[in-house]
Order: sequence, then structure tokens, then C-alpha cells
Amino acid sequence: MNTPLLRPRRLGLALAAAAAVAVLAGCASAPTPADYAAEKPRLDLKTYFNGPLVAYGMFTDRSGKVVKRFVVHLTGTWQGNQGTLDERFTYSDGTRQQRIWHLVDEGGGRYSGRADDIVGVARGVAAGNALNWHYTLRQPVGDKTYDVQMNDWMILIDDHVMLNKTAMSKFGFHLGDVTLSFDKP
Repeated sequence: MNTPLLRPRRLGLALAAAAAVAVLAGCASAPTPADYAAEKPRLDLKTYFNGPLVAYGMFTDRSGKVVKRFVVHLTGTWQGNQGTLDERFTYSDGTRQQRIWHLVDEGGGRYSGRADDIVGVARGVAAGNALNWHYTLRQPVGDKTYDVQMNDWMILIDDHVMLNKTAMSKFGFHLGDVTLSFDKP
């Protein structure tokens, strides 16, 4: 029976079902390092970021368009729980940049890091083959600088290759992503 009185009820049920799906989708939890605890090979930053490495990357804007490509030559050194990671970027437009990270292994899979263009302290948690960093990057754009939030995931594929994807945001709005492939000789 399809009476005019039932149509609003069906519409109400359909809207309620759609709202329930939206609520459930919003409640889906983001991944955490613990989700990767059983994954192998195990990522040990002091081992992987020790010596020379090279990484190949790109920045994509929020629509997915590749805006910049780059190569990074890295050298990592560790003394005890203190590490230095010297990154030297060469961008597709010929510009160059250097970032020197000062890292601390705080134990229990927790890491912290500082660099000149990082606001405050970067915080990371590693488990299994994954590391998740959260930090604020001071990013120059033209003659201005912007502080952008970085949600950085590193996943070790094997002893030589690690993939990295970083979501960049400002005021909660997604700006784009950085994707890298690290290669350790």
C-alpha cells in the first residue's frame, strides 16, 4: 500500500538509516601503531636511519594533482638513544632545502624529534613495521610561512625499502599529501 501518509514515514526511515550510516562511518577509528604490532619486519629507527639513504617523493594537493617532485639524500647517525638525520632535498624546480632532525629514542617504541622548521617537538610511536609521527611544520609559501599539521606514517616493507605517506592539514582542512619511498643500500 502506497498511501501519501506512508511516503513521509518511508522518507523519514530512509533519512534515519542514512544518518546512522554516516554516524557509524564517522566512528570508524583511524589506524594506530598498535594495529601493526605483529607486522614484520620490525622497524627499528636506529637501524634503518643509520648511514646513507635516498628517498624519492612527491607532494600532491588535495585534489591529487602532483605539485612537486623531489629526491632526498639522507644520512643518519646514532649515539645511544640520540640520533641525527641530515636530509638534503632537491626539488623538481631545482630548489634545494636541508633539514636536520635531532631524534631521541625515548624507549617503548616512543620517539621525539626536533628540527629548525618544526614547531615544538615531533612525537612518534612505532610498533611492528610502522611508525606514526605527528608534528607541525613551518612551511614557506612565497613570502609567507604557514604552520601545517603533519600526520606521518612510515611502513617498512623490507630491510631496504620503507614507504611514507604524510597527510598535511591546516585548521583541520586537508591540504595535500607527501608520499616517499626510502631506499637503504
